[in-house]
Amino acid sequence: MTTQSLGTIDVAPRAIISIVSHHVNQCYGVVGMASKRLTNSFAKLVARNPHPGIDVLVEADGITITVYVIIEYGTRIRTVAESIQSTVKYHVEKAIGLPVKEVNVMVQGLRKESSKQ
Repeated sequence: MTTQSLGTIDVAPRAIISIVSHHVNQCYGVVGMASKRLTNSFAKLVARNPHPGIDVLVEADGITITVYVIIEYGTRIRTVAESIQSTVKYHVEKAIGLPVKEVNVMVQGLRKESSKQ
């Protein structure tokens, strides 16, 4: 939230989640998003959350983002995770104008990407 002479600007976490989801799914080596836990599968259906693998915490000193991803088998996990961190930080700060304190990447699994024909 920022305060200006004309009033306040409040960005909903759901808007930030949309930005994060878009850019994470474009990162090399990311197969898809994952639930935090397997037991979240039912909760995901009930809540109708389109982005279950992303948590956003907005605080006065910045934004903390946690993403839960599935990485392509055979890629360097650390490299993909660092790419996600830098991509998310850059695009969220560019779009929102608030600092991103942390981007935590939780790799929930590895999957072979099906061969493209």
